[in-house]
Formats: sequence, structure tokens, C-alpha cells
Amino acid sequence: MSFSYNGEPVLSRVYFKIFPLDLVSLIGPNGGGKTTLFRLLLGLLRPGHGTIRIFGQSPDRARIRVGYVPQYARFDPRFPISVRDVVAMGRLGKLRTGPYRTSDREAALEALEEVGLAYLRSRPFADLSGGQRQRVLIARALASKPELLLLDEPTANLDRTAEARLYELLRKLNRRLTILMASHDVGFVTKFVKQCLCVNRNVILHPTAKLDGGIIRQLYGSEMAVVRHDHELPGFDAGLEDV
Repeated sequence: MSFSYNGEPVLSRVYFKIFPLDLVSLIGPNGGGKTTLFRLLLGLLRPGHGTIRIFGQSPDRARIRVGYVPQYARFDPRFPISVRDVVAMGRLGKLRTGPYRTSDREAALEALEEVGLAYLRSRPFADLSGGQRQRVLIARALASKPELLLLDEPTANLDRTAEARLYELLRKLNRRLTILMASHDVGFVTKFVKQCLCVNRNVILHPTAKLDGGIIRQLYGSEMAVVRHDHELPGFDAGLEDV
């Protein structure tokens, strides 16, 4: 598959397969094509050449089986919307006409329980911390009962504690969902995933264990400092400190 914006190649000769219950991370530089690849998988863009199949269908037909958490959630902090109502938005694709049904509200509450935030269901969304908001947005995606979950930079602007909790949540969800997520934190992500899609115009699927300095330099085009999180320092919890 290939895709261009106004004649400028963004993704070229892309070929890969993701299998059920895989947990795969997209890594690569800004502008390398990660968000474009997500939009193609969601059917919001169409490839210039080649085809995409999700569950054996075109992306626009398979979209109802895919949950998506975007990189940036734009909202007006003055808008009086509750956590429960934000999550219920994930059911809009299931509605034909009319207001939410009982099954929609039950699905929203179930999704909030799965991310551990059911106790905040009546709280204004604007009052939540960054980590809580991100989990609410994941719950919104889960409310549609997806089989594939796409997350675009889910840990952006989160502190290490919130980030670790989020990855633990994703690892739990991976027991029943296929997950594809974009992240810049190569050192942290490699603790949780077995495969990485390296995206920089071309796309190459690597086992995480084979990522090395040469692959990283080739991907990012320069030297890059990889922060490790697998050494324990006195007074710190293992896995949460920077070394």
C-alpha cells in the first residue's frame, strides 16, 4: 500500500500483517506517517495504491469493530459534560436514531469499570487529571465493544506513574483485544510489546528483541538517547525511574 498528500509520498510500499491478540507499537519520527497510517486503517483516508483489509473487510466496513483513541482530545473545559456522557459517545456508531438506549448506558458503565473509573462517572470530565482523562477516552473506545484498539500516542503528557498504570491497563485489555498503539517512548514500550512497527515512510515490522542502535539510527536518521526503565535505584520503584 502507498499513500501521498498532494503528490508528496507519505507512506510507500507498506506491507505487514497483525494477528489476533497481538500487542504492537508504532514507533518513528514526527512526520513519519504514524497518524496517517491510523487514518488509513480507520477508513478516513484511502490508499493511492494497494489495499487494506481488517477482519477481511475494507476499513470503512470494519470500522464498527475498531476502537480509536486519538492523539489529542480537544474539548472546552467549560462544557458541562460528565465522565459517563463522554464514554457514552463511544456508542454513537451503534445508534440508528434517537437517544441512548439502556444497553448503551450499560456498555458505558461497563467500560468505565474496566478502566477502573466507574466511581467517577458523575464527575465533570474537565475536573479529571491527565491520566484519568486518558483512561476515560480509552473507556469511550471500549464502549463500542471493539475487537481492535488503535491508540495514537496514549502516554503523551502523562507522568511516569500514570504512564505505567496505562500500560498495565493495556496489557490487561490485550487478553481479549488486538492492540496497535503509537508511542515515542521506545525504552518504555519495549517492556510491554513483542513487536514494533517502525514507520518512516516505509513500514517494517520488527520483533522488539531485535531493536538495536542501528535500527533506531536508521529509523530516526540520527543519534537518539534511549531512556531505560529496567534498573532499580535506591528509594525508587523498579520500572518507574529514569536511568
